[in-house]
Amino acid sequence: MRVETVRTRRQLREFLDLPGRLHPRDLAVPLLASTVESWWRGTSPHPGPVELLLVRDASGTVVGRSTAHTDTRLDVRLGVRSLLFGATEIADDAAAAELVAALDERARAAGAEQLFGPVSLLPNQAGGVITSGFDERGFVESAWNPQWYPGMYEALGFERWGESDTWVVDIPAPGAALAGDGASAGPGESSTAARRPTPDEWSRAGLTLEHGTRRKVRHLVPELLTLLNSSFAQLPYYTQITPEEMAAATDGLSFLLDERLLLLARDAGSGEAVGFVLVIPDITRFLQRRGGRLGPLRQLQLLATRGRYREEAVLVVQGTEPARQGHGVLSLLTRELHANLAAGGYTRLRSTYVGRDNPGSARAFARMGGRPLHGYTFYTRGVVPSTARPDRGLT
Repeated sequence: MRVETVRTRRQLREFLDLPGRLHPRDLAVPLLASTVESWWRGTSPHPGPVELLLVRDASGTVVGRSTAHTDTRLDVRLGVRSLLFGATEIADDAAAAELVAALDERARAAGAEQLFGPVSLLPNQAGGVITSGFDERGFVESAWNPQWYPGMYEALGFERWGESDTWVVDIPAPGAALAGDGASAGPGESSTAARRPTPDEWSRAGLTLEHGTRRKVRHLVPELLTLLNSSFAQLPYYTQITPEEMAAATDGLSFLLDERLLLLARDAGSGEAVGFVLVIPDITRFLQRRGGRLGPLRQLQLLATRGRYREEAVLVVQGTEPARQGHGVLSLLTRELHANLAAGGYTRLRSTYVGRDNPGSARAFARMGGRPLHGYTFYTRGVVPSTARPDRGLT
């Protein structure tokens, strides 16, 4: 086997096509081809270069892929210099061993002490390995992998880091009861969990509700960035998102947005945003059919058929200003969101991963009748010292 750096268009196509050859298309979630190409071209907002890697077997067939990159922001958060890897797909254990050996070599050259991943390109952006729920499909902003992946990483000496869960909530039709509503409420749970907040409830909380609109998205993004960075600053993996990274992450949001599903809570006195929820229609099925390729023509096709993708949704991110956490802001936003989902005809909401050390967020999903969907983790491993292993065909 040999590990090579992606330098040509042909190699880039092989990088993009590998997941479709390895995994069931109705389960795996392709990365956007435009995002991967921006890494390759060096035009992404990531602060350093991103090396795309392929593993080939003796016949020349691609049997693995990954990225190799660094980020000093995450080094500071983790307290250790790391070589990050991501977008990692592997055909078998032999290809995995060859890839990890190549990552070790690059880590030693960079002076890194550990490997950390898979991240695409940071843990607060995308990546991860699912550790359960393998029969459930993945979704945008999340991961899917075969059942043998966790064992493969752990056999190579990796340890789990930041274990989490994705969640799924079935949305009842308007007027139907949710878990936590009325007689079904558990101890300490509010019987108002399923109901849209009244104007008086918003007023008593000192808040006003605002819906994001396509016209206002561009103007809201800087405000959302400030709130996002402050909301998550205490999480061990979170690195401050730059304006350039936020612009890339929200590019096309106005095109995809369902205006009922971007909600902001503002302080009634100052007008400042103190909490938000961002949910998007789930276009995973469309991306699966297109292999992650969403060029201008595909975007027009999606726009013409977007009504088909208004049955399921993905909670991308939600947050509350630290000084207002624990004061019911997110509870009000969640109730408003679920009422809007039901009114819009959505039947299911999936959420990106929630850390198992964050029971408050997990309870919010449980109160709405949710359940964990996929176990989720990242992996770390110390860099293996150089050995006398002969040439492995690195190119």
